[in-house]
Amino acid sequence: MTEKDPQDKKDICQEQHYNALYEAHGQALWNFAYYKCGNADDANDLVQEAFVKLWNNCSKVSFTKARSFLYTVTNNSFLNAVAHKKVVLNYRSTQTSGVDKQSPEYLLEEKEYGKKLNAALNTLTEAQRTAFLMNRIDGKKYKEIAEELDISIKAVEKRISQALMGLKKNLEGFNK
Repeated sequence: MTEKDPQDKKDICQEQHYNALYEAHGQALWNFAYYKCGNADDANDLVQEAFVKLWNNCSKVSFTKARSFLYTVTNNSFLNAVAHKKVVLNYRSTQTSGVDKQSPEYLLEEKEYGKKLNAALNTLTEAQRTAFLMNRIDGKKYKEIAEELDISIKAVEKRISQALMGLKKNLEGFNK
């Protein structure tokens, strides 16, 4: 008889362990959902749905498998929403604070670059964009991305490489 991982002894149905999972994975899961759907409200809904499903199935999911369960539920919920609504992905540029201290020329150029970057990101496939943003925005390593997306590290490398080539092509000639 083999010794079980001490993490497996944690019962997700206990509020303290459930809350610990939320604290540990909530923000990263939200980022994952946001990268997939491009909308903060939809990302909130996907994360909330995933944690509700985890709570409803807490007796069936081990503590060590909970993270994978959350990502799988979030991804499946997103795919179901896309199939049902035929959602067109749309990323919005973020505005920086302290804008008053910058020249109007700089602000205009920054706004144009933001639009061009969003347009370039939207030319990528969902898979490329998701892997690229998880790596560049969240700072996740290829191995972490591979685990969360349930793909090989080579697939992550290929997606990010293709994303970089696509962005380079679409941003070529833009002087910033």
